[in-house]
Amino acid sequence: MTVLVTGATGNVGRLVVDELVARGVPVRALTVDPERAALPDGVEVAVGSLAKPSTLPAALAGVEAVYLAPYPRTVSRFCELASAAGIPRVVALSGSSVGDTHPMSSGHGFAAVEAAVRAGEFDWTFVRPGAFMINSLGWAASIRERGEVRSVYPRATQTPVDLGDIAAVAAQVLAAEGHGGRTYEVSGPEGISLEAMAAAIGGAVGKALRFVELTPEEQIAEWVGAGYPEGVASWLLENFAVTDREPQVPTGVVEELLGRDGVSFAEWAKVNGAAFS
Repeated sequence: MTVLVTGATGNVGRLVVDELVARGVPVRALTVDPERAALPDGVEVAVGSLAKPSTLPAALAGVEAVYLAPYPRTVSRFCELASAAGIPRVVALSGSSVGDTHPMSSGHGFAAVEAAVRAGEFDWTFVRPGAFMINSLGWAASIRERGEVRSVYPRATQTPVDLGDIAAVAAQVLAAEGHGGRTYEVSGPEGISLEAMAAAIGGAVGKALRFVELTPEEQIAEWVGAGYPEGVASWLLENFAVTDREPQVPTGVVEELLGRDGVSFAEWAKVNGAAFS
């Protein structure tokens, strides 16, 4: 079974390639820049992109399943071409924000991807991760320069997930039977507050970090000053407020599907400590 991995140079897609190769699954990787992708030996390269549907028919020819990166703008055309190519199986990366009503939520795009794939009548699986551990790299500059984390809602508790665990789940459901028609909400192995995340980063870099609690107004101003559109900043603030009132709990999907513990935030911080030093 050959799997087409779209977005093969993306944060998750590139790791999906590695996970499938490790499982002995033949992979065709869709990328606009094969050299930058630095793909493993034996991976077939298809030059193209979901953003350019004209490149997709050749990439889809002869594959039995697709890992679909979320690209709402052309997903309907992808589904038309995949149906015409006789692709039976699609595993789409989505997000836990599906269903959010905020006008700037990423959930609207993920919902569009899911709706198009369902309408295509594929044997589908949706992988919906929550917050990424890598998002905390947004604190890196203030940690390096001032030894502090600045954020609203220090006790907001999320279940951030490592990119490698997301990729491993996607590869597992691509390589195994019995996952059609399933939606997997993928989380990290623990609920952890923002201030506990900051402490874990401090432990990884060997210094105590100050946590500067911002008001909602201060946080919006900092995000907007950093270049976030005001609507996106409002949506992010809403997410933190919800997890301050209603702490998230792990879903257990990584452990169930992979038979191992997910990567903890402290483990992630140790591996990525150089970014904060």
